[in-house]
Amino acid sequence: MNTAINMDALAALDAIERKGSFAAAAQSLYKVPSALTYTIKKLEDEIGTPLFDRSKQRAVLTPAGKLVLQHGREILLATHKMVDAVAQLESGWEKQLRIARDTIIPPDTLLAILSEFTQLPQSVDVSLSVEALAGGWDALHSRRTDVVIGASGELPKGMFHTHKFAELTFIFAVPPHHPLAALEGTIGAEHLREFPSVVVADSSQFLPTRDSGLFASKQVLRVSNMEEKLMLQKLGIGVGFSPLHLAQPYLDSGELVQKACSLPRPNQDLFIAWNKDQEGKAFEWFIDKLCNADWNL
Repeated sequence: MNTAINMDALAALDAIERKGSFAAAAQSLYKVPSALTYTIKKLEDEIGTPLFDRSKQRAVLTPAGKLVLQHGREILLATHKMVDAVAQLESGWEKQLRIARDTIIPPDTLLAILSEFTQLPQSVDVSLSVEALAGGWDALHSRRTDVVIGASGELPKGMFHTHKFAELTFIFAVPPHHPLAALEGTIGAEHLREFPSVVVADSSQFLPTRDSGLFASKQVLRVSNMEEKLMLQKLGIGVGFSPLHLAQPYLDSGELVQKACSLPRPNQDLFIAWNKDQEGKAFEWFIDKLCNADWNL
């Protein structure tokens, strides 16, 4: 059996199934019906089995024909994607871009930028993910992301380009019904030991992990994102520090009450970061937009 199947034959088979007849398929492919009939007959000879049952008024795909059509469409799609990828490589537009944001960064601004990007004529797949603490640096280091928004902590030396875009302020807040809400004066370490603390778990897979805002407490409750952390704090299940921009809506609604705390929780610089050897027009477009956006933090 000759396995060198012609792509035109697969396209013809696809067109016949979609259009419902040899004549309609031939018209859609700008061919005469006899040429299409010859192409399919040659494909059947190459495969070694009939692809159509011609015993009825209308040619119907045989089980082998359906199988060839299924795999043929996969081959056609993969071929089109390959051609597109090569064209984008030649034009400087990469096929895919991966963007990670730290869990302390609300998605709104990134999604607005993404919406603008989808209006461009280029077809570039974009993957979004969420990291926490050292996970942003780790995602860049392990090449599971191309850009990270909200990287913080100690900057790895010489490995990445960085752009500082915000400085976070942290507060200590509890719900009005929490025992610490009624405590007069400054909350100290001795008070915090009586209650569970809530922290976001580090998402780093390879680089050393770190804990942020950890203090001596009755027990530690680790969650995967800031939404879960704030929910537990709002319910009074655990206590902890929170970024002001995320806690502000709950302060405004009265669901959380800010309290003075003697434990130090310094402000934190946030960075947009990427590998020094990263390149591509989609990447450059996003870096410009991300670094010049108003993140409202």
